[in-house]
Amino acid sequence: MTTTLPEPEERGRLTTSDTTVERIAAHAVTEVEGVGGTASRVLGVTVGGEDPDKGAAVTAKVSGDTATLDVRLSVAYPASVGETTGAARRHLLRRVGESTGLTVSRVDIAVTALHSGSAGTRRVR
Repeated sequence: MTTTLPEPEERGRLTTSDTTVERIAAHAVTEVEGVGGTASRVLGVTVGGEDPDKGAAVTAKVSGDTATLDVRLSVAYPASVGETTGAARRHLLRRVGESTGLTVSRVDIAVTALHSGSAGTRRVR
């Protein structure tokens, strides 16, 4: 005896929260080479440098089956800011879409700092 399932829209609805999309995007952006955490800000002014233990900051807005992302991150020096953010944007569009089934219509990226791409400190001899 075989039972057929009703069409997906008749079985129920899936809702993905803004917070869920933010977490998925924050994790996905760590997969992009040359991208680091966001710099700390006080009253809109950057203070200090990038916090290596803090990931990129992502804010998401989900409306129906579409999401928009606002991302704050740092870029490894001397990498091209344009190329690195372009790679991050493309990666986020693909990965968030794959993970959530949502269409990501827009990814706004603010680069808050440049960080050293090498481990340790460099010294002049």
